[in-house]
Amino acid sequence: MLAGMRILVVDDERTLARSIQRGLVAEGFAVDVAHDGERGLELARFGDYDAIVLDVMLPGRSGYDVVTALRGEDVWTPVLLLSAKDGDHDVADGLDVGADDYLTKPFSFVVLVARIRAMVRRPAAPRPAALAVGRLTLDPGTRQVTADGRAVDLTVRELALLEYLMRHGDRVVGKVELRDHVWDGDGEDLNVVEQYVGYLRRKVGRDAIVTVRGAGYRAVG
Repeated sequence: MLAGMRILVVDDERTLARSIQRGLVAEGFAVDVAHDGERGLELARFGDYDAIVLDVMLPGRSGYDVVTALRGEDVWTPVLLLSAKDGDHDVADGLDVGADDYLTKPFSFVVLVARIRAMVRRPAAPRPAALAVGRLTLDPGTRQVTADGRAVDLTVRELALLEYLMRHGDRVVGKVELRDHVWDGDGEDLNVVEQYVGYLRRKVGRDAIVTVRGAGYRAVG
């Protein structure tokens, strides 16, 4: 039984938040509620919660921003994102920033409870080891990147691209492979890979990613 566990619900739809709170309390959970990203982040940082139910679209800070901030501060409380968006990219972006699960609105309360139970029963995942290639470092757990010791702010997609290149730093990675893994194939034109490599070079240094003509790219740091 999971009765007695503490859950934080962060959703600006107050009627929905109250409904979730009442339902979870009836299931035996202790529940706190916040209605904006800043307050949700504050509670999540300092509250001893077993799980967080977090809406994506929030005033102040988005759910993505809240998760990114928590993981960056080594707060590993399981997070279930709620969103009206159900596209593959939306789900992937939520998981990429460190959420543990994603549920599309409208949803069944029975499913919500089942997802929460599944999250809190999972053994804590070990933090992934930091990657280092040349003068670049990337911590997949905190999503922090440095170049020459300088912190670099990357978008979710830029981070995914850099991580894939760094994990395969001993070989050249082709555009098709990068598109299929970073963008899930999803009909994206290959030019998007070249475009994002350009974005990365401007942030981490032009010489950090080399182009091998006719073959692809390689991270050298």
